[in-house]
Amino acid sequence: MQILWTLLIGLVIGVLARWIKPGADPIGWIMTALIGVGGALLAKFVGQQMGWYGQYDKAGLLASVGGAIVLLFVYETLTRFRAAKREQQK
Repeated sequence: MQILWTLLIGLVIGVLARWIKPGADPIGWIMTALIGVGGALLAKFVGQQMGWYGQYDKAGLLASVGGAIVLLFVYETLTRFRAAKREQQK
């Protein structure tokens, strides 16, 4: 049950990140949920390394959305790189 809850929250975070980030991201719902979960994990890791974990729990949603936006930029860059590489091979 905890895995389903994590995926649901990740989906919400991913949708919020895609809504905030400019540009079109042609990815499906599963990838949106995975990017949301990854963004939450990235935010938690950075927060722990900075010593903020546990002090600013209310900002966790905002940090998770920020982490998901970072992952969306990385995903977009990687897909552009792959598309450019495929074009060169033709």
